[in-house]
Amino acid sequence: MSKTPIDNPDQSLKRHTLNGETMGTRYSAIFFTPADMEIDPVAAALFASVDLVDCQMSTWKPQSDLMRLNAAPIKEWIDIPAELTQVLDIALNIGRATNGAFDIALGDLVNLWGFGAEGSTPQADGIAKQLGRARAAAYETLELDLDKNRAFKLAPVHLDLSGIAKGFGVDQMLDCLKGFGIKNALVGLDGELGAIGTKEKNQPWAVAVEKPDYEARAPIGVIGLRDASVATSGDYRHWVEVGDVRLSHTMNRQTGGPLQNRLASVSVVAPTCMEADAWATALMVMGEVAGPALAKGLGMDALFITREVDGLRQIEVGSVFGQV
Repeated sequence: MSKTPIDNPDQSLKRHTLNGETMGTRYSAIFFTPADMEIDPVAAALFASVDLVDCQMSTWKPQSDLMRLNAAPIKEWIDIPAELTQVLDIALNIGRATNGAFDIALGDLVNLWGFGAEGSTPQADGIAKQLGRARAAAYETLELDLDKNRAFKLAPVHLDLSGIAKGFGVDQMLDCLKGFGIKNALVGLDGELGAIGTKEKNQPWAVAVEKPDYEARAPIGVIGLRDASVATSGDYRHWVEVGDVRLSHTMNRQTGGPLQNRLASVSVVAPTCMEADAWATALMVMGEVAGPALAKGLGMDALFITREVDGLRQIEVGSVFGQV
């Protein structure tokens, strides 16, 4: 973990930057504190907040609570941590709201196509068996007891929280900083971002919206973020090539394989990063027609970017992305 203190222009607070490795990527935090505040306890607690998410929800750690639930017998109540219960509850609710477009029960497909912990080579035989096969949604195969923090599987299922866990990690980082009395911060985890308060001179945090480019990282625009979070789902970071077609890492329950539509990315602003993360994935799966329609109906702020013959096209829903 690295730590870099930088003086704030008004001299009343000190600006700090912390970052480190977790969940196979990096996390970062920029925040302001009184000049005499000891930062080492903040740094340790910040790492612990994201490490907890990794230990509970990783599909790359066989000993994680999520993998323990995946391996558990069906039709038995399994005790799980409160944080995992919270994430599963939101995931199932968004799954119901989108008729399974957001589905955490596709971990077997993620592995078959080479995007999971079981290896990077697609498994042709397994893929052929799954394509076009009807699948029950996660909310049809998993029950939760929110009061006792336990889960009940109705059928064998391989849960994968890659579309929501990092967003929850961002929320955990913000909660951690708030616990130290910090009121102004911007935190990030693999591109998912959350903000509280403002940066210098009472200005919102300036956050770049990434252009969905296969070759390079570049912004397509900038939004102001204050007491909100933003997350993006896209087809341009992880993919496999089948012939001359690139197939995204995002899976579609309806087809039993990778998502195939014109959307290159979807960005969502929401009160929590967990919600933004999950909704960005859900709307990406729903596509360039149904996705914007649902987002508009729910009063969301979302940016849809499609790939067209003549380049990229933007569909803005809500006011936040109007200037992107």
